[in-house]
Amino acid sequence: MNKKKILKIGIVMDPIQLIDIKKDSSFAILLEAQRRHHEIHYMEVNDLYLQKNQAYAKTRLIKIQKKINNHFSFIEEKNISLNQLDVILMRKDPPFNMEFIYVTYILEYAEKEGVLIINKPKSLRDCNEKIFSLLFKKFTPDTLVTRNISQIYNFWKTHKDIIIKPLDNMGGTSVFRIKEDDVNCLVIAEVMTNYEKKYCMIQTYLPSVKDGDKRILIVNGQAIPWCIARIPKKGETRANIAAGGTAKIRKLHKKDWEIANHLSPILKEKGLIFVGLDVIGDKLTEINITSPTCICEIELHTNISISGMLLDYIENQIY
Repeated sequence: MNKKKILKIGIVMDPIQLIDIKKDSSFAILLEAQRRHHEIHYMEVNDLYLQKNQAYAKTRLIKIQKKINNHFSFIEEKNISLNQLDVILMRKDPPFNMEFIYVTYILEYAEKEGVLIINKPKSLRDCNEKIFSLLFKKFTPDTLVTRNISQIYNFWKTHKDIIIKPLDNMGGTSVFRIKEDDVNCLVIAEVMTNYEKKYCMIQTYLPSVKDGDKRILIVNGQAIPWCIARIPKKGETRANIAAGGTAKIRKLHKKDWEIANHLSPILKEKGLIFVGLDVIGDKLTEINITSPTCICEIELHTNISISGMLLDYIENQIY
């Protein structure tokens, strides 16, 4: 058997010195890439640029290790054309703003020259993590996307218990629950819409969140049979780990499989290779495509290597 080629793998991510290596999915992916002896080129958003119709970046070759507070070292820094890389992982966390979109344009220049980009830049732009889920209406809760305060108020009066959240953030940031007797509905709507200048998503509250907000991971159209159920802490609506939720591993249930199997071929067709579905009870609430998490939590409790599946896909595409 021929010896496999050492790949040049780029990653665009948030500052690596700030991550929690015990639960950071990007770090887990990089560990697997390094285990396979691939060359890792680390980039942050401000490192990418276009010049003479060519995509470039300041990259730093990086070595990593599972040692807290000593988990990385830079080997070499240089400016390169992105077409020198075999694959680029776009792992920048939200907010999904214009700067994020500009980066996808730059990455698209590299993609046109044959670089594999995960996830596909066009689909990162087209498939907003909140709104994209609404294409699958048989799986989603009753939802309103608006910046009109009267519409929010009427939705609340109809459903009596609702969740309101921004379209461009993550980790439970600025997510509010408005109950039937809440006197703050209008002021929350004013703040969330910035007085009708900003869109947000409003959904019926799902009581089954107390049993967990499930994160289901999909790699190249294949659902991982175990998920992480994020349980809200007492007195908290949000189940996100970043908001204090606790993680419990569970097998996918029948409805989880139905949702995952329905979405998988569509995601794959769109070049969304690594995706996290958020499911509460039997309802799909979000489709995470920018920087899905929970690799570490699932790998810790199973014999499944999600990062290995992703690297297998990358290698099969390039070799």
